[in-house]
Amino acid sequence: MTAPIEIRKKAIALLEQLPRESLVKAVEFLEYLSHEASQVSETPKPQASEATLIEIIQRCLPPQEQDKLTYLRQQNETGEITETEHQELLMYIERVEQQDAKRAEALIQLAQLRNVDLKVLINEFLPTHIYVT
Repeated sequence: MTAPIEIRKKAIALLEQLPRESLVKAVEFLEYLSHEASQVSETPKPQASEATLIEIIQRCLPPQEQDKLTYLRQQNETGEITETEHQELLMYIERVEQQDAKRAEALIQLAQLRNVDLKVLINEFLPTHIYVT
């Protein structure tokens, strides 16, 4: 999958190659896409059920994958990690960060659904220890 930065660079390079009359059309098209994207993001999402939100909040890596992540972190800390292991560690970190973002969104939605302060749910659902990568 191409990284967003690479896609933006490619788009800019293509825009720089366009003649002036095509550039105007390209900008109009980009404005249309931008407006369309903002409307989609402003559309309220349907409220998820409490059970669904709790499932998202409590989701974690399977034990075997958590063990592998712990091993890779230890290898990284001791400086004994191979390039292949380092890439695998980065993939795990990306995955965990995505889960954390979904978990945060679910916590916010659940707090709104229950009409309670977010801190209450954080204390209820999240572990007190933090893993540092």
